[in-house]
Amino acid sequence: MLMKEYRICMPLTVEEYRIGQLYMISKHSHEQSERGEGVEVVQNEPYEDPEHGSGQFTEKRIYLNNKLPSWARAVVPKIFYVTEKAWNYYPYTITEYTCSFLPKFSIHIETKYEDNKGSNDNIFAGEPRDEETEVCFVDIAYDDIPERHYKESEDLRYFKSKKTNRGQLQEGWIHTQDPIMCSYKLVTVKFEVWGLQTRVEQFVHKVIRDVLLLGHRQAFAWVDEWIDMTMEEVREYERATQEATNLKIGTFPPAISISETPLPSSTRSGPNSAPSTPLSTEAPEFLSVPKERPRKKSAPETLTLPDPGRRDSLFKLPSFFSWNSSPQPE
Repeated sequence: MLMKEYRICMPLTVEEYRIGQLYMISKHSHEQSERGEGVEVVQNEPYEDPEHGSGQFTEKRIYLNNKLPSWARAVVPKIFYVTEKAWNYYPYTITEYTCSFLPKFSIHIETKYEDNKGSNDNIFAGEPRDEETEVCFVDIAYDDIPERHYKESEDLRYFKSKKTNRGQLQEGWIHTQDPIMCSYKLVTVKFEVWGLQTRVEQFVHKVIRDVLLLGHRQAFAWVDEWIDMTMEEVREYERATQEATNLKIGTFPPAISISETPLPSSTRSGPNSAPSTPLSTEAPEFLSVPKERPRKKSAPETLTLPDPGRRDSLFKLPSFFSWNSSPQPE
């Protein structure tokens, strides 16, 4: 198990991002989906938790079959996907990713949002964590982004919002920006396979960092599209976009349930690691799975394993570790 804490600041307030988060996730998912591959929304409905109160539960399937190497496609089901489950009690959210084909693999993300510059070192004080948990600050304007994801319109060094008059973020903007908020994300990656665990967990964290950077960049770059929306309007946008995304994938007909009545907590168990409730990308908000790109030597793009049937052969670890559909940048 490898745990890291990510802190991503944005020139927004926590209340503003309540709308922006929902808009960004829906639009990002739709952009990253194509026929037979992408993010299918299975459920999206109100949820009531005894400790956290009213929230929203979503379940998504991130289809990755076309991203697998040929040897893997020969042994896995024709329809291969990662399951994302999310419990949104904004400003606290829980997201987990699991894969039936890799039962030893999972990702768990706990997120808290606060109106500050990422200065709260005790925000996860009540959560079980390693004393040596690494804290990673992500700069949405100046951290390098994979070239395939770069868009001039989303370059926050030059983007300026017409509706909020915020933008053209200069170096050191985090220290001078007002308003400012921070997404605190405690991310746990597990890949319990002897001999591969450390390398795979480190690599997946590199992928997650790219996904978080892209998602939060887009949330602010698209601010003029969502800043005037009400919660009712963004929920309707979410519903319409999810149906369009399901149709775009084309694997199954839309199966979205946005209920009017919150489900009682007894009808749907929460995540095992969530306080008082029983708690997996791309990505995985989110996780989106980028295509292959050069990596530092400390994190190789692929890992090789001996084929149990042939001593002289090698095969690659499934490439879905570089997610490219949108599990959600939250």
